[in-house]
Amino acid sequence: MPQAPCTIAVLATLDTKGGEASYLVDRIVRDWGCRAFVIDLGVLGEPALDGSWFPDVSRREVACAGGEKVEQLAQAADRKRAIAAMSSGAEEVVRRSYRNESFDAIVGLGGRAGTAMATTAMRALPLGVPKVMVSTMAGGDASGYVGVKDIVMVPSIVDIDGINRISRQILSRTAAAICAMARVEVEGGDDRPLIAASTFRSATSCVDACRRQLETEGLEVLVFQATGAGGRTMESLIEAGFVRGVLDLTTTECADELVGGVRTAGPSRLEAAARSGTPAVVVPGCLDMVSFFARHTVPEEFEGRTFHRQSDNMTLMRTSREESAELGQVLAAKLNASTGPVEVYLPLGGVSTLSAPGGPFHDPAADNALFTALRENLRRAVPVTEVDANINDPRFACAVSDAMLRLVRDAN
Repeated sequence: MPQAPCTIAVLATLDTKGGEASYLVDRIVRDWGCRAFVIDLGVLGEPALDGSWFPDVSRREVACAGGEKVEQLAQAADRKRAIAAMSSGAEEVVRRSYRNESFDAIVGLGGRAGTAMATTAMRALPLGVPKVMVSTMAGGDASGYVGVKDIVMVPSIVDIDGINRISRQILSRTAAAICAMARVEVEGGDDRPLIAASTFRSATSCVDACRRQLETEGLEVLVFQATGAGGRTMESLIEAGFVRGVLDLTTTECADELVGGVRTAGPSRLEAAARSGTPAVVVPGCLDMVSFFARHTVPEEFEGRTFHRQSDNMTLMRTSREESAELGQVLAAKLNASTGPVEVYLPLGGVSTLSAPGGPFHDPAADNALFTALRENLRRAVPVTEVDANINDPRFACAVSDAMLRLVRDAN
């Protein structure tokens, strides 16, 4: 464990959550021997503290960092404006304070507004910095607060409004968790080149074979499920410069973005490697499908299409010939913007297990439309290699793994 006590940044609106923040700080300091670095995100009233301590960063400093004066925010009584300013200010304060080694880990507590402000600041920190948010919003879809960062969301169970037998347990254990996380010494990483690889259920065999081959050759492979959040996380790590190569085997999130499925990673999918010049091997894997939830949730406009029930809560729809052609154009446009080496590999025997001969999505005309559009729209400098095999065939995995290894070594 570290010799010096760890310091925990605490984010809260001290005008409305001062008592709860005081209790959390007390647990951090008295129970676990850590220091507290408190940042006030409040706007309206004065900090409601127990009198034994004061915030290390005042609301005035936070508002100023967000381009506002806290007095003007209070006078305007515009909730949306206040949240935006304090979110921006908290992000800047937290980023600067961490750079100045003011804290080792960060914890926040709040309702809807407090969660929005605190998690905005947390997302400004690098991966690996412990981040915990006690929130009334943690019981629902928290993806908007977490984004692609490693934020632990703790449901407050009851409203964060006073110290009672429930909040006392939640805040005490939160203090224990964040202090323990801050004290953990992570083993030093190895120096193997990192490769980011995308995967999906219908191409699992391919990515598993590629990972084994690349790791045998001295690379480390990070695998991301192409389920929307996975693609966004992978793109963020590429953009941050964490990886030396990208093996984008399953670009199915692009199909969801185009057609309206539930597993889209947004319009910028496939663009981080292109912008950063990171060597990439790209496969139109699983572009034969668009993901929806349970069958009854599929929009009526798609009635009459070919479907496959992946599970009770997940339905896959076969992309049409027209959609496949458009996807080929979309991928080509993104890859044409690459500033580094990029190669495309086409599995002529099907882009997933479902589109293999005899599979429910077997549609050679649609696959051909996808491949043709890719070939015709890619700039000549982007090599296209065809492999007469399904994406899950060992021959295809070997081909793309060899290409990835070659690009990474050539880049050194």
